[in-house]
Amino acid sequence: MPVTGTSVKRLHGNTVARRTVLAAAFLVLPAVRSLPAVAADDPTAVATISSFYDVLLSVMKDGPSLGFNGRRERLAPAIHRTFDLPLMTRLMVGPQWVGLTAGQQQQLVAAFSDFSVATYANRFDDFSGERFQVAANTAPSPEGTVVTTKMIKGDGDSVEIDYLMHESAGSWQIIDVYLSGTVSELATRRSEFSSVLRRGGPDALVDLLQKKTLQLRG
Repeated sequence: MPVTGTSVKRLHGNTVARRTVLAAAFLVLPAVRSLPAVAADDPTAVATISSFYDVLLSVMKDGPSLGFNGRRERLAPAIHRTFDLPLMTRLMVGPQWVGLTAGQQQQLVAAFSDFSVATYANRFDDFSGERFQVAANTAPSPEGTVVTTKMIKGDGDSVEIDYLMHESAGSWQIIDVYLSGTVSELATRRSEFSSVLRRGGPDALVDLLQKKTLQLRG
């Protein structure tokens, strides 16, 4: 997930690398549904991100008074609406996904979803004059469309945060996040969790995600 005004976690790389990594993730998952071809400059995708940022900014402003649980409760509906968490979980797991039972898949989606919400509730915990800018034009991608944004901090520094989105059931949803316009969050998570899945199977990964979620509560 992205950043806060107090805890900017930067990744390094380049635009070509980020898209190559995500394209590879789709190639090794033939069971994932094909993503539709999309046109650039889709106002609905841009509006989806703008709406999410409205919620995020309000949570940041009320962050200290809300506390972790309050931030999580307010963010959860927006995150579930804006992110395609089931597809992100599937891509994070990789080829082993098709060998899991339906129950194991559901447990992983639930654990990853809780972890994702907790990550935002932990990182976006206060407000120091930040504001968000969302580019009016989207960029086409083989996997969907990219919405480019910036978080401008109170001191004027900015961080680029790009979102890869796809259309599902008539709505645009995020399937990956690029911090500083470079390395994909999906690839980072997959690298972090793949060894756990190989060694201990889905139960071990669910357990790890649940432990990380508890740690984020502070």
